[in-house]
Amino acid sequence: MLDMKLVRQNPEKIRKMLKDRMVEFDLDLLLQLDEKRRELIISTDSLRNKKNEMSIKISDAKKANKDASKLIQEMQSTSQELAKLEEVQHKIKSDYKKLAFSVPNLLHESVPIGPDGSANQEVFKWGEIPKFDFQIKGHEDLAKNLNILDIERAAKTAGARFYYLKGDLVKLGYAITAFAFDFLSEKGYSLIQPPYMINRKAMEGAIILDDFDDVVYKVEDEDLHLIGTSEHAIASMYSDEILDGNILPDRYGSISPCFRKEAGAHGKDQKGIFRVHQFEKFEQFVFSKPEDSWEVQQNMLDNTKEFYQKLEIPYRVVLLSSGDMGKVSAKTFDIEAWMAEQNAYREIGSISNCLDYQARRLKIRFRDKTNEETQYVHTLNGTLVAIERTLVAIMENNQTKDGHIKIPNILQKYMGKKII
Repeated sequence: MLDMKLVRQNPEKIRKMLKDRMVEFDLDLLLQLDEKRRELIISTDSLRNKKNEMSIKISDAKKANKDASKLIQEMQSTSQELAKLEEVQHKIKSDYKKLAFSVPNLLHESVPIGPDGSANQEVFKWGEIPKFDFQIKGHEDLAKNLNILDIERAAKTAGARFYYLKGDLVKLGYAITAFAFDFLSEKGYSLIQPPYMINRKAMEGAIILDDFDDVVYKVEDEDLHLIGTSEHAIASMYSDEILDGNILPDRYGSISPCFRKEAGAHGKDQKGIFRVHQFEKFEQFVFSKPEDSWEVQQNMLDNTKEFYQKLEIPYRVVLLSSGDMGKVSAKTFDIEAWMAEQNAYREIGSISNCLDYQARRLKIRFRDKTNEETQYVHTLNGTLVAIERTLVAIMENNQTKDGHIKIPNILQKYMGKKII
């Protein structure tokens, strides 16, 4: 969430951000609820103080064997008034929180303004596009012919957008994961395996409430949601805590399954394993001091660029426009890998700086010394590698004329072979 002091003092800045993001939001109502909420805090506190004072007077009267009936009646009346006011306060606070938790993050000044992906800016490109002297196949056909992927039986078992990886494709996925472990360990990241299910409070801290219905799966009759990325679980790890500023930036590398409804992807990428409900992703997540977070984001982006270069996968980096980026992020870079059969660069990850947006929701602060005032940390998340989409790129880009797949050099030591 945003700093409400900023919202109150500079509402036009927020209105511009909403316009640039093309988001409909009732800012006037939020400001009204905020004002009413603050008024009710003063009123209820005043009544509580009055009630406490009267309680002391009643106690003193009884000790002095004086008649306290009028004082008791007055305190009962005050208690009833307080109860009614607290009920109103609860409703106002609930409405305020729902709106406050739905305001998108501020935009960094470098973010291109535009309605959708057409306004994105390519900022970097690496690698040569592979050329073939034969008719190439899509990854699903390649994998089916090699008996390393089964979509049909997965559909029978779980429905659309699921899969069985088999044999060497499983091994290749684990080879990528093992390389990712080694790569981030050498970069000084702490490895972590998070919970794959988290409660609503934790999820609310990581994502916009509007995303609940379209993105995440809920466990029926339980206060648990399946994570859409390990970011969701790691972000809330330090909720309601004050961190030692001397440990920042605190860097984590995490592998986890990711579960997504893909509600807005009906009819898109229905073949193969590019867009699925369940996939594995190795994530970078960093808790940073505010003054360091933009440098941290660049370091995370550099990690991902280096990783894909070592995998020998051509890619480009795109700076997302205001209308194409997530509401939680202030600035996002997408990594898009070349996929030969699709003859296009396709998204395989993103690197986002969320500033103090998640930290305010989760109440994660820091200070360097015990006598200093606390500050909110900045949180950053970034894909190091999305396993299934990277498998797609490797299969399509590295296919041979006889229908096999060349394993990238860096992964051969993990696979124990050069070709599938």
